[in-house]
Amino acid sequence: MNTQNKKEKIAVYPGSFDPITLGHVDVLRDGAEMFDKVIIAIAHNPEKKGFLSVDERIQLIKDSITDLDNVEVDAFVGLTIDYAKEKGADFLLRGLRAVSDFEYELQLSQNNRTLCDDIKTVFLMTRPEYSFISSSVVKDILLNGGDISQFVPEPVSKYLKTKYSPKQ
Repeated sequence: MNTQNKKEKIAVYPGSFDPITLGHVDVLRDGAEMFDKVIIAIAHNPEKKGFLSVDERIQLIKDSITDLDNVEVDAFVGLTIDYAKEKGADFLLRGLRAVSDFEYELQLSQNNRTLCDDIKTVFLMTRPEYSFISSSVVKDILLNGGDISQFVPEPVSKYLKTKYSPKQ
């Protein structure tokens, strides 16, 4: 088989990742095994103020995945499907925690498929121990003085504990 003509399988893993959780990383690791390249794409809406800046999120993600050589971290404004086309991706990678995520994700994937039939959505389930973790829950725990270390990668935990230490 001539491998020179083989097209690289590229997936875009879009989201806000505000902050990235162990569930996100779990999906990412599985995706990195399936695809030649995965681009974590932080959806940036200039109209909304995030919990963390886009630059902080990019750095924290990079710090959390230093062992994944086929993963890039980027940010974009606009439609995910347009960004994926720009990057030459054939796949969107999406994580599912529970059945409750499915309806929303199905709607997104169908809209994306209508906009560009060539880009397929691949859904990966998180491991059960991560199925209850969300960025919103992590923020709530952190801002109320709780320990987030079991929900986020170590670099994220350290950074957020320093930035949002209680009684500031």
